Amino acid sequence: MIRVLVADDQALLRGSLRLLVDAEPGMVAVGEAADGAEAVRLTASARPDVVLMDVRMPGMDGIEATRLICAPPDTQPAGRPPGGGPHVLILTMFDLDEYVYGALRAGAGGFLLKDAPPAELLAAIRVVAAGEALIAPAVTRRLIAEFARRPGPARRDSAGLAGVTDRERDVLELVARGLTNSEIAQRLFVGLSTVKTHVSHLLTKFGARDRAQLVIVAYETGLVTAGIAAPGSRPPAEGARAAGQLSEGSSG
Repeated sequence: MIRVLVADDQALLRGSLRLLVDAEPGMVAVGEAADGAEAVRLTASARPDVVLMDVRMPGMDGIEATRLICAPPDTQPAGRPPGGGPHVLILTMFDLDEYVYGALRAGAGGFLLKDAPPAELLAAIRVVAAGEALIAPAVTRRLIAEFARRPGPARRDSAGLAGVTDRERDVLELVARGLTNSEIAQRLFVGLSTVKTHVSHLLTKFGARDRAQLVIVAYETGLVTAGIAAPGSRPPAEGARAAGQLSEGSSG
């Protein structure tokens, strides 16, 4: 059973999302929060697997709440199961693009537009609960644009990839391009289990929670450059679309 907490300052939207979740087999809404501070408190007590997080809320916003909820395990509230959630799925609008990068850095595992169909939202909850990253295509394009806009000196140099094998670099690059595990396996002519192993190693080496944070690593280290396609990979536009697909498998 996937436990879901809804955080949004609009009571009508919170109620609608709760009804949607409760009506879905295998899911249950465990609470509602009207602001970020309440979301943090309820996460500690209700122990959801996924938090549906709005960004603009009074008091503590969704970015700061995400940072606190996704803090390292040693700072999490007592009683959280090792390796267990919570995972945060940001519900955003086009006018919230400036927050996307900050939310990724804070540990959000997914982004979905608020006008997404109900079935897409429910599928996204399942993907994020499983530890996969999910970013709506339109949000991905703006995220890439944000990386392109940032000045070069603000990025970490390639030394940040020290200790990463050549094959892991290939996998990291394709993850950043938005390819799923199956697509990466086909691109590199390796088995799906091999790709999952490489992704797991990358998550461990960079201390990343999920694939969304691996995307940041790839851009900040300069492994991937916005607008420049990787050798043998699909064009950036296709990668952006793929990033919005519901990828299969575990977090690896």
